[in-house]
Amino acid sequence: MSSLPAGFQFSQRSLQDYVDCPRRFQLRYMEQLAWPAIESEPLSEQEQRMQAGAAFHRLVQRYLIGIPAERLSDMLAARGSETGDLLRWWENFIQHAGVAPDEGQLVEASLSAPFQGYRLVAKYDLIRWEGLSGELLVKIFDWKTSRQKPSRQWLEARLQTRLYPYLLTQSGETIIEGDRIKPDQIQMIYWFAEQPHEPQIITYTPEQLQADEAYLMRLVDEIKTLGESSFQLTADEAQCKYCIYRSLCDRGIAAGDIDEAGIFEPEQEGEGLELDFDQIAEIEF
Repeated sequence: MSSLPAGFQFSQRSLQDYVDCPRRFQLRYMEQLAWPAIESEPLSEQEQRMQAGAAFHRLVQRYLIGIPAERLSDMLAARGSETGDLLRWWENFIQHAGVAPDEGQLVEASLSAPFQGYRLVAKYDLIRWEGLSGELLVKIFDWKTSRQKPSRQWLEARLQTRLYPYLLTQSGETIIEGDRIKPDQIQMIYWFAEQPHEPQIITYTPEQLQADEAYLMRLVDEIKTLGESSFQLTADEAQCKYCIYRSLCDRGIAAGDIDEAGIFEPEQEGEGLELDFDQIAEIEF
């Protein structure tokens, strides 16, 4: 049987790793193996987009907790060409995202719930609710900075789309007083910084809740019961071009080209561009 680290928590990323490649899950989460391969080429462009993506999320977070958009825009304008994609994404967000600071919201919220002897965890870009009781509508927003907009079918199959609404039905009463949030009161909204007019709205249903719960239970049970030699490599070798373990698995050495990755979006690590958000917050409040 597999041996997960003590206190292991299942996130959309770890579950997606397992679905994409069980061996990657084993290397990353069970063996906790660091490996030096880069995810994609060219490296400098990938790093810039990761930094810009992280900075964009921080900009939106600061705006939604009350820092005026004008102040944030002035800060970006003062940095000139250094901000690159970030300035364009920010302008697209202010003009087209259709969200503003509001009392009925949680920004960068984390939720968790017990599940199959472990915990499910998720961090949400924005949870916003309106109405009360039977008229309640809860919207999960997620900001995407990938170059291309994925298809609805691709999004619906992703673990993020399945885990985020499900977890909200299991622990949503911790953020909204009252009964549990019902599945038909939830919408998952993906907003794309490169395609600001084309958000993808996915409405949750009781049937989808049941399907997601069964699916998540099956995944976790599989992971718990697999023997250490049973975590197989993915059959889709195209994914290996963007995996840091590809050389370890004899699936190639060179990284895939980020321009050929399509909807590939690197993990947004770190603090992003060196923009002084904290000083802005201090001045404003």
